Amino acid sequence: MGRYARRILGALAAVAILVALLGQIFRADASEQIVGGQRVPIADHPYVVYLATTNGFQFCGGTLTGRDKVVTAAHCAKAYPRERVVVVAGREDKQGAEGMTVAVKDIWVHPDYQDVTQGDDVAVLTLAERVPYRPLPLAADRAIYAQDAPAAILGWGRVSETGPASRYLLGAEVRLVSDAECSVDYDSFLDASMVCAGLPEGGIDTCQGDSGGPLVVDGRLVGISSWGQGCAEAGKPGVYTRVAAYADLIADHL
Repeated sequence: MGRYARRILGALAAVAILVALLGQIFRADASEQIVGGQRVPIADHPYVVYLATTNGFQFCGGTLTGRDKVVTAAHCAKAYPRERVVVVAGREDKQGAEGMTVAVKDIWVHPDYQDVTQGDDVAVLTLAERVPYRPLPLAADRAIYAQDAPAAILGWGRVSETGPASRYLLGAEVRLVSDAECSVDYDSFLDASMVCAGLPEGGIDTCQGDSGGPLVVDGRLVGISSWGQGCAEAGKPGVYTRVAAYADLIADHL
């Protein structure tokens, strides 16, 4: 139910199999990407970063919450060994040279995390060096989670459920969904640790590759892209880790 939830002939076959398997893993683990979004300048969102393997494969998103700290999803942090993961900050175009590529020095994963549908899908990465980009404050007040509040989603993920990942940073506006409605949409929804966002008619959503990326309300990080069913389906909003439920714990690792 998760979303989204990426010498010669022998090597090519192995790569094809690996890509297919990664697609299945991230769909099960709720990897997300922006469907129905538009290009947005990284200068307007300097806190948004992406996670990539050391050979350049972008597989998740994240949010700078300190000059050397990135908040992301636990399932993203567990996708690869620490030494194979880098964080790319300040780069709008994945094929560009702007910004910085930084190694990861340490990874904290919520100790109770088991599966995206059971909650606790949160992790903090400590970078090997500080970056010069503005971090995003954490949401600590539950009042910010008002039904229908406008929220921004950001990422470099798929532009449709079966489409390619975006080369450029995309953004879109969605609305926070009430806990009661999300409980109807998903049997596995846990209102204490999750929040839903989307549009009733669908059409705009995170998708495969956007997992770990931010859900932003009033200039604060309120959610971490976690899981869902399909991408941008009507009646199936994206499910995000509720940051306010973990704000104190996250702060301990910042």
